Amino acid sequence: MSDTVKTVGVLTSGGDAPGMNAAIRAVVRTALANGMQVKGIRRGFAGLLEEDIVDMDTLSVSDIIQLGGTILYTARCLEFKKAEYQKKGADICRKHGIDGIVVIGGDGSFQGASRLSENGINTIGVPGTIDLDIACTEYTVGFDTAVNTAMEAMDKLRDTSESHERCSIIEVMGRTAGHIALWTGIASGAEYILTVEEYDGNISKIIEKIQTRRKIGKKNHIIVNAEGVGNSNEMAKLIELATGIETRATILGHIQRGGNPTCKDRVYASAMGAKAVELLRDGASNRVVAYRDGEFVDYDIQEALAMEKGLTPYLSHISRKLTTIN
Repeated sequence: MSDTVKTVGVLTSGGDAPGMNAAIRAVVRTALANGMQVKGIRRGFAGLLEEDIVDMDTLSVSDIIQLGGTILYTARCLEFKKAEYQKKGADICRKHGIDGIVVIGGDGSFQGASRLSENGINTIGVPGTIDLDIACTEYTVGFDTAVNTAMEAMDKLRDTSESHERCSIIEVMGRTAGHIALWTGIASGAEYILTVEEYDGNISKIIEKIQTRRKIGKKNHIIVNAEGVGNSNEMAKLIELATGIETRATILGHIQRGGNPTCKDRVYASAMGAKAVELLRDGASNRVVAYRDGEFVDYDIQEALAMEKGLTPYLSHISRKLTTIN
């Protein structure tokens, strides 16, 4: 084992995601198995600045792999964008003997991780976000659970939409990325999928399609709308006014963040947490764990943040073929 890291800190930052607890568990147990000590940092970088730090052992993470949310809690910390607080965070790490940190979160969390690395604390990021919007990786902790939660909700909404011969607009999360909308729209057989990447704002086109489909016998209509597109309630009013079809909007909101993680989220999060500790063990820093081409790999954080990610082209292609928007 490298002498670089003897005590590993672990924190979760930004939005919570199902599977974070599995990653925490893997970090703690992998570190202990490699002879390291582990400290949990509650409430992300905000908790670090407040020294909300606790010792962790194998029992600290018993019976948590099936739980949603994060046992270390999470928060956003605008202060940590400033150099003085980044230095303070690194100094606090040294005060508590933490010479390596695993940061579980999204793009903003990785910026904080990179700043800690610049201040002398070996830091590894684990992508934890339901939005699947980190470009260097094909998988992010929580996405699989979130899309399954959304899909199950949409299946239930279709039942009532069909019973009432209604148009239903289901708004899913994704302010800047449409992956949740695209995946759940395809999986639930939605007639319309609106994403921030591809929707042109032309509500008239949707209304025309609904009217056309109604004439050939289509009784109900499901529209999946990404949060970044928004205006679901206003959209429902416009569609009902133009078509005479009862139209309702349902905003799924934060239920997509909660719930027991799926098997995939538990297994992949565990692998990523373990990989992060192994990187620290080997003296690495300023890296982010990723899943690409069937392998768990790692990238320089700044290189990863500079990458751009759009919707998967083939999924976008087939979504247009399978829905009524051509």
